[in-house]
Order: sequence, then structure tokens, then C-alpha cells
Amino acid sequence: MFSGFRKKYIGDKAFYRRLCAVVLPIIVQNAITTFVGLLDNIMVGKTGTDPMTGVSIANQLVFVFNILIFGAISGAGIFTAQFHGSNDTEGVRQTMRFKLIICTVISALGLVVFGLFRSNLVSLYISGNANIGDPAATLNHGVEYLAVMMFGLLPFAITQSYAGTLRETGETVVPMAAGIVAVLVNLTFNWILIFGHLGAPAMGAVGAAIATVISRYVELVIVVVWTHTHLKKCPFAKGLYRSAYIPAKVVKAIIRKGTPLLLNESLWSFGIAAVTQCYAYRSLEVVSANNISVTVMNLFNVVFLSLGSAISIIVGQELGSGHSEEAVDIDRKLLFISFVSGIVTGSVMALVAPIFPRFYNTEPEIMELATKFILAVAAGMPVQSFLNACYFTLRSGGKTVITFIFDSGAIWAINYPLVYILVHFAPNMPVALIMLCEQMSGLVRCAIGLILVRRKTWVNNLTTT
Repeated sequence: MFSGFRKKYIGDKAFYRRLCAVVLPIIVQNAITTFVGLLDNIMVGKTGTDPMTGVSIANQLVFVFNILIFGAISGAGIFTAQFHGSNDTEGVRQTMRFKLIICTVISALGLVVFGLFRSNLVSLYISGNANIGDPAATLNHGVEYLAVMMFGLLPFAITQSYAGTLRETGETVVPMAAGIVAVLVNLTFNWILIFGHLGAPAMGAVGAAIATVISRYVELVIVVVWTHTHLKKCPFAKGLYRSAYIPAKVVKAIIRKGTPLLLNESLWSFGIAAVTQCYAYRSLEVVSANNISVTVMNLFNVVFLSLGSAISIIVGQELGSGHSEEAVDIDRKLLFISFVSGIVTGSVMALVAPIFPRFYNTEPEIMELATKFILAVAAGMPVQSFLNACYFTLRSGGKTVITFIFDSGAIWAINYPLVYILVHFAPNMPVALIMLCEQMSGLVRCAIGLILVRRKTWVNNLTTT
């Protein structure tokens, strides 16, 4: 009995070697980036509750932009992985061009929106109900931080175009190395500019934003220079800018598959922002506590999110190579690993929940509330891990319309209404309990996701269609 289970859900040494080669560099990069983000958050938190809250609100808005970029390149990324699997270098080059063009357009739109409406956007998250903190000071810190972060939008977008293509073509170490250097630069300039070391002025939240922007340009330079100086490993880079030509057939295919992904990521990020705004309705203290819990959650999410990227790359390459049965077998094992990783990381997260909030220079009430939020998120970690794996499985085979309904559709049909109703019409219900209910609502999607994956409608070779 166990041997049958092992054969079905646990891979051999070759399987884990391949998985580790893909996923470990992604985990390392994401873990270091997220950990430095945690330190960044703590550093700003050391300057007070108002700067910490203002920066967290601004980062929620930047998060929406980042997700839009990921959504824009995801559609092309499906084809990149499969073109690489079928040894079609020209196809990879064309998808790369598409990524660069669409990311430039989105960056321009982001600059316009943040330039004209950043004050209005930040104020959406600031409730008049505040026993702790100053709403006016929080708004000012958020607006100033966002004004600086605007200068990092375009380099971030271009970096993601390059890094995504490198990963999809099997080169995961370079994006990892660039990310490590960038976060070290970020951390160094945070220390200098937030607190005013080495003769620099103490700039607080604005200093944190400047450090982040500098690190994004550093990462961009590393990734771009390496790609164009290693043409044997990156043949798609040869002649990349010689022309902007992309065959109409490829553009139509990417738009057909990619538009639902872009819409999905857009509506998903807007949905997350809307849910966060619902929580903010309760009080400014909830915003502060939620910032701490989200920062910790991002650190522990690294494993299952990286496994999702591995599913997209490995399964996509198998599908592009025409190895349908191998793709199904590999995906089943990766789904199991993702679920187990959620149990493990959720358990560890629950154990350390009381510790993390103590690193912040904030009020005891906020620390206690943040601990409860972290515990609620930890309880839902296995659910979110499995959902993420199902999403990337469906996406690897181009089932982008289904993923649109499965992902962002669920946010707006389940999560947002649930949180809105409980926040506004159950005033005596603890916010941490509302957050737990939101996490557990994912069980419905888990059942749907399992059915969709087992039907195997996602098993498609897009390079031959």
C-alpha cells in the first residue's frame, strides 16, 4: 500500500534533483528578498507607528502594480517555457519582446495614476477610528513614500521581464544572485538613510523608499548585462532589440491566453486591496497590526509560492516537449509537496507568532492583535499552498480562463463579500476571527481545484497550436 502511495506522490532522486535545481534558487532569492523586506519593515517600524502604517499602505498600492506586471508577463511566460521545451529560440525571443513592450506600457500607466491620485489612494486605507496613531501623519508618510517609489516602477518591470525569461529557459541562478545583491544594497541604504548613519540625514520612510529604488536599478543592471554578455546561454537575447517585430500569430496567441491572466492578476490584486481596505474600516490599529502579519506571512509564503513557479516551469517544459504523461505525474507529486510544505510552514509560523511583533516599536495592543492575525494566517497555510499549486497547474497548460474564474473570481465572489459583511455587520466579531474565516473559505476552492486538475483538461502543448 505504501509503495503504491510512494510511487504516485513521492518522486525518485532524479525528480528531486530536477526540482531542487529549479526551485532552490527561486526560494533563496525570494526568501532573501522577503527577509530583507521584513527587516526594512522593522527598521521603518522602529521610527514609530505612523511611518510604519503609512509605508504599509503605500506598499499595498505598489503591490497592485507589481501584480499587474506579473500578470502581464505570465501569459507570454507560458509560451516561453514551452518554446524553450521545444528548442524554439526565435519563439522565446518573440515572447521576450512582448513582455518588454507590455511592461513599459503598464509602467507608464502606473506613473500617471500614482502621480495624479496617490494622496486619494492612500487615504482610502485610513479610517477615522484611531485610538492609536495619527491619521494625518500616516497619510503624509504614505504619500511621501509612494512619490519616491514611483521612480522604481519601470526598472522593476524590465527586470521581471528578463528574470522571468531566464527562469523559464532554465537559468534560475542569475536572477537569484541579482536579487541577493539588490536586497543587500537595499538593506545597506536602509540603514544609512532611515536612521541617518555615515553622515546622511535621517530620512525615515522616505529613506526606505530611496533605498528600494536604488536596489531596483542595481538588480536591473546585473540581470540585463549578464543576459547580453552570455549569448550562448541566452541565445534569445541576440538581436532582441534589433527589431520590435512579433508575428501576428504569436501576438494573438499570447493575448488570447494572456489576457485572462492579466485580468485575473489585476482583479486579484484589486480584490486583495479591497479586502485589506475592509479590515482598515475597523481602525487604524488594525492596519498597523495587519502590516506586521502580512510581512511575516510573506516570509513564510516563500516556499509554496516558489513551488508554484517550479510547477509553471517544469510542467510547462514537459508539455512543450510533448511529454503529457510525464507532466501529469510530475504535477501530482508537486501538488503533494506543496500541500505538505503548507502544513510545515504553517506550523512553524504558529510557533513564532508571538515573537515577531516584539521587534516593532509599537504599542502592546498592536503587537497582541498582530500575533492573533499571524495565527489565523498560519492556520490557513495548507489551504493556500494547495490552491497555489492548483492555480499554476492549470496555468501551465494555458487554461487561463479557468484560472481567471478560479482565482480572482473567487476573491470577489467569496473573500470580499465575506469580509465586508463580517466587518460591517458583525461589529462585535473579533477581526482575527474574521481573518480566520476568510482563510478557511479557501477550502471550497481547494475542492474545485482538485476536480479541475484531475480532469486533465490543462494538459496542452501550446507550441503546436
